[in-house]
Order: sequence, then C-alpha cells, then structure tokens
Amino acid sequence: MGKTENLFSREAIEKIKKITDDTRTCMFCTNLGQKPFSSTPMATQKVEDDGSIWFFSAKDSDRNADLQRESEAQLIYSSQKHEEYLSLYGDAVVLYDRQKVEELWSPLSKVWFQEGPMDPNLSLIHFKPREGYYWDTQHGKAVAFAKMAASVVIGKTMDDGVQGKVKP
Repeated sequence: MGKTENLFSREAIEKIKKITDDTRTCMFCTNLGQKPFSSTPMATQKVEDDGSIWFFSAKDSDRNADLQRESEAQLIYSSQKHEEYLSLYGDAVVLYDRQKVEELWSPLSKVWFQEGPMDPNLSLIHFKPREGYYWDTQHGKAVAFAKMAASVVIGKTMDDGVQGKVKP
C-alpha cells in the first residue's frame, strides 16, 4: 500500500480541482440512506475556489426531487487515464439563478438543454463537500501497471501511490 497523505483546506481544494479537471464527469449519488441509492452521471460545470462544485440539472429530474427531500449527496470521480479517484460527501441544493447559468453555460450544454441557457427545465445544483477520500498513483496508468507486474514477479509490493482524506 502507498503512503497516506491527508489534505486540508487549500491543499484539499487543489486536489479536488486537479481530479475534477482531469475527469469532468462524476457519478452523482442521492438517497444515500436508501438501498439502492440513486446514482446518475453528471458533468461538472465548475469547481469554485472554496471547493464547491456546480452542475446543470433538469428541474423535473428524479435527482432534483431527491435533493429536495435530502440534501446529502456523494460524488464519485474516476480517471482511468491518470489512475486518480475521488469520493466526496457533502450537501447539495437545487437553485434557479439565470445569471449563474449564463456564467457556466457552454455550447456543449445544449446537448441536454436544447433551448440554451433560457431552457425552462434548466436548474443548477450547488454541491458543497464536507469530506472525502482520494487515491492517486502519482505516475499514471502505464507506470502503475509496470510496478504491479514487477511486484508479482519479485513478490514485494512496489506501490508508490498516495491516498488520503480531503477536507476543504
């Protein structure tokens, strides 16, 4: 097992930004107290300097309905390209702020919201992480795979990855 490096405040936010920049899509999980909980792929629109994360969401979605009942949510990011993983727990609120929508809007968003930033079914979700956990191989997929293969041959772990808690 690699080393443990817990990150707080600014360092935690920088790690969140790095992983979310590499992996724009996460699994957005709601109804965490239920079995099964709800999970939907969502595109990250922006990570703020305080570590909070913005998403576009359909007003009539089950996800929005879930968040109206219970604000606790989990985000799971997985970058296979860089072998980085991030799980965040926090609270999410559904908002209707046209100015923020305009700020975050990109032409790609029209895939889901055909009427553009004025689409009547467009809402925002603002997620504020409380805590989380990350895993990072530090050297990428190819090196990590080579080290795993070497570990099998020599019978000794060569894991130099890093993992730890993130608390913005």
